Order: sequence, then C-alpha cells, then structure tokens
Amino acid sequence: MHAVVLAGGYATRLWPITRHRPKMLLPVGETTVIDRILGSLESDERIEDVYVSTNERFADTFAEHIDDRGYEKARLSVEETTEENEKFGVVGALAQLVDREGVDDDLLVVAGDNLMGFDLDDFLDFYEGHDGPTIAAYDVGSRERARSYGLVDLDGERVRDFQEKPDDPKSTLVSICCYAFPEESVRFEEYLSGDNNPDEPGWFIEWLQRKEDVYAYSFDEPWFDIGTPEAYLEAVAWELDGENRISDDAVVENCTFGENVHVLGGVELTNVSLTDSVVFPGTEIERSDLARSIVDEHSHIEDKDLVDSLVGSYSRLC
Repeated sequence: MHAVVLAGGYATRLWPITRHRPKMLLPVGETTVIDRILGSLESDERIEDVYVSTNERFADTFAEHIDDRGYEKARLSVEETTEENEKFGVVGALAQLVDREGVDDDLLVVAGDNLMGFDLDDFLDFYEGHDGPTIAAYDVGSRERARSYGLVDLDGERVRDFQEKPDDPKSTLVSICCYAFPEESVRFEEYLSGDNNPDEPGWFIEWLQRKEDVYAYSFDEPWFDIGTPEAYLEAVAWELDGENRISDDAVVENCTFGENVHVLGGVELTNVSLTDSVVFPGTEIERSDLARSIVDEHSHIEDKDLVDSLVGSYSRLC
C-alpha cells in the first residue's frame, strides 16, 4: 500500500504565520502536525512509500524537514504551483500524483494539516476488514459546522449517502480527509473526465459512493482541522491539556501565565501576561498582555495588549 500526505495548501487564513512556512510544520507540543502522521506511517509495515504532496514554494522546506527527521519512506511529490490561484484542486493533484509516481496499488490519502486523535493503524485495520473504499467519520456536534464538510449517512458501517458541503445538513456526522482506496477504486482520472469538481476530495467520495460500496470508520477521539488560528490554538490546547510548556532556555522575568501557553526556545519575556498563546523562537516581549495570539519568530513587542492576534516574523510592535 502507498500513502499520500496532502501538504500543498498555502494556508492564507493563517497568514502571516504561514506566509513562508507550511502550516503542517507548525509546532503542536514537542512535534509538528505532519510528523504525527509521518511517524505513524513510518512504523506501519503495510505502507511501502509515503508521498508528501506539496507545491514548489514549500518543496525545499519539506525536503529539509524529511531529511532532518530521517524518514525512510517519505519522499516529495511536487505539483508545479507557487500561488494559491494556480492550484489544481485536491483531486486534480491526486490524479497527477498517481500518474507521475506510477502508483498501482492500494492508496491511503491523509490531509497533512489534520491532527487526528485516533491511530492510523487502527484505521487501516478497519479498512482491511472491509471490501471497499473506507473513509474516517467524526461527529462535529454542530449542523452549522457540518455544512463545511462531507455529510455521512450510514447503514451500519456502510455509507448509505454522502453529500459534500450540504446547505441543510440532516445530521452532524462528517467525513474527514482520511481515505483508504483499493487499487481498483483509485478512479481519479475517470472522475475528472466527467467534468466533475477537481477541488475537494469529498466531491470524489460522493461520486464514488454512487458507484460502489464505501465504508466509514467512525471515531470519537479528538480531531482538529488546522486551517485557522482558532483551530491551531485549539489543537495546541488539547496537546498541552491545560498545562504550560515553557522552553528551558527561555528567559522569563516577572511574568504571569494562564492556561495553554507554549513558549519556544530563545524567547525573552519581561513583565508579560500570556494565556492561550504560542510564542515562536527568538522573540522578545516586554510589558505586554497577550491572549489567544500567535507570535512568530524573532519579533519584538513592547507595551501592547494583543487579543486574537497574529504577529509575523521579524515584526516590531513598540
């Protein structure tokens, strides 16, 4: 079995933090979002090759990251885009990857910006126990939120109906971007030849479900779709579990901390109050209060009260 980890997005809703950094490499505790996935795939003997599907802008960054981590299965597969408006769409990019890499086996597709509380090996165990494509399904608990995803209607473990981004969802069980396909179900080219939507993979699942049986692995563990600052900070809060993580080499003088604060290496804090925030390496903050904020590396902040703020790298707010 081969695996594709989707890492081609530009994460514009997280700019400036992700203006020059893939959101998949944002720290969550002591690791990153994508390393949770790559580490799991590295240790699963059923997975032969792991293709990290990204764009030309971030290709060098991912190549360096994969090399630094010493992954043996992971390799880059680069689509020829450098800007958001050049993207092929997820299904279009998958079709090109399958052709480009000569994939001719069962295929696991996972979004590299999803933090999933379940183990991927459990998902693959479920897939192997069923004779057909398999999706992961999660109850988001809100019909308003369900409108942003693929709505799943089940008959036992079989998908009875699938609707991508419905205007009026009848339930709150949705599909997340974690799919396993038998070789004969990797039908991206057939789907695209019918002038179907090349963007979100949910449209492909809706199409596929009408043609063959699709099964759903329902899970209750936490799941975070890290596309916004709020979702990223929620994922960090889940990992920290109400605790704070202050790097040993951070300089902290006369500071107060609420919950879910992550301060990385080389940071200097003086007379600062922080809560529900992440501060990246090399930053200096003085006489300031920050809540629900992300401060990128080598920034300098003095005498500011920041709430729900994103501060880009090398910024000066004085």
